[in-house]
Order: sequence, then C-alpha cells, then structure tokens
Amino acid sequence: MVAAMVLGLAAGLSAGLLGIGGGILFVPALSIFLDKTQIQAEATSLVAIVPVAVVGCWRQLQFGNVRLSDGIWIGLLSPLGVLAGAVVANALPQRALEIAFAVLILLVAYRLLRRAFQPVAEPPQSELQKPSAD
Repeated sequence: MVAAMVLGLAAGLSAGLLGIGGGILFVPALSIFLDKTQIQAEATSLVAIVPVAVVGCWRQLQFGNVRLSDGIWIGLLSPLGVLAGAVVANALPQRALEIAFAVLILLVAYRLLRRAFQPVAEPPQSELQKPSAD
C-alpha cells in the first residue's frame, strides 16, 4: 500500500512537471515494485491515469497550453483503440507484452533525445527585421 502511494505521488509530480499521463511510470513501477503482471499493470495504469489527466488538464488550461480540438479528437477516438488493444493484450503472452512495452519506451526515449539535441532553428531574417508602422 505504501509503495502504491509513493508511486502515485511520483507519477503525479512527473505528470505535472513533464506532461506525462503517468502510464509511462505506472506500468513499469507496478510490475517491478508491486509485483503485478504486465497486463495487471497496464489495466491498473488505465484507472490511475484518469485523475492525473483531469487535474493536469485543468491546470494546463489555466496556463493556456491545452489544444482542445486535438484533445477532443484524441479523446473521442482513443476508446476504439482501447477496446481492440485490451482484447489483443489479453490474448498475448505476458512476455510479448513486456517486450512490446520495453520497445515502446526505448523508441520514445530515442525520439525525445534526438529531438532535444537537434539545433534550434533560428527565425528567418524577415521576421527579425519587421518594418516599423511609422
């Protein structure tokens, strides 16, 4: 129980700081520290993400950072994928789910690192020297 509480606090902190929904932390932590199977960790993560997403969205709305139209489309269409994904996840062996999740995490980490080390594009000269309105 204490480990689940610590996990909740850590995931909430990272959600607010880094914008992750918690699943990226919940699933590995549930399977490693709370000895859940991969499918149990994934299913539990789905429940745990709901309050994290609601609070995170509410706070980010206050800062003007939420793109509502994108979020609405993603939110409306995601349940279709979840229905299919849950069926497939329950049909796959535990090991296949673990490997698939690990590969996903590695791909995400690679893409984020690659993007973080790309040089920042400078604005075109035309934007730097806008004519004055005199």
